[in-house]
Amino acid sequence: MKRCSWAKNESMHDYHDKEWGVPIHNDKKLFEFLILESFQAGLSWAIVLKKRENFRKAFANFNPKKISEFGDEKEKELLNDAGIIRNRLKISAAINNAKRFLKIKKDFGSFDKYIWSFVNHKPIQNNFKDIKKIPAKTEISDKMSKDMGERGFKFRGSTICYAFMQAVGMVNDHEVDCFRYKSLK
Repeated sequence: MKRCSWAKNESMHDYHDKEWGVPIHNDKKLFEFLILESFQAGLSWAIVLKKRENFRKAFANFNPKKISEFGDEKEKELLNDAGIIRNRLKISAAINNAKRFLKIKKDFGSFDKYIWSFVNHKPIQNNFKDIKKIPAKTEISDKMSKDMGERGFKFRGSTICYAFMQAVGMVNDHEVDCFRYKSLK
C-alpha cells in the first residue's frame, strides 16, 4: 500500500491513514487541530502526535469554553507539564485562541462556517506527485492568517494555517499515488 512519503513510521501511518486530509466539520475537532497546529510551529508533527493525549488531558479535552477560563495558576501548571510542549507563548496563545474561537462561533453560528468559507465550503483538490512540490503556504492560507490575526488569534501564521487546512481536509495534499488521495477526492 502506497502512502505519502512523509508517513514514515507506524504512528504516522495511523494518523495519515485515518485522519490527515479527512474533511472535518465538527467545531470541537477543528479546535483541537487549531491548538495542536499552533504548538507544532517550529517542531515536527511527530512530536505533537506523541504528546497528543497529554495535550488532551492538559487542555480540558480541547474544550474551548474551559480553556478560555484558564488563569495564571493554570498557565503555570501547564508550563510545568512535561507531557506537553512547554512554551509560554504557545500556551498563552492557546488560551487566547479559545476566546477568539468562541467569539467566531457566536458571530458565525459555528467555527466550521467561518473556517470553511476560505475554501468556499469544499476541499481544494491538488495533484502533487512529489512532496517537495507541496507548498508551505498559499494565497488562501495568507488570507486566513490575516483574517484570524485581525480577529485576535495568535500563532496563526500562513504556514500554520496551511498545515491546519491540510490536517482538517480543507485541501487534499495527499500525493497522487497515495492510496488516500482518490478516497478523499
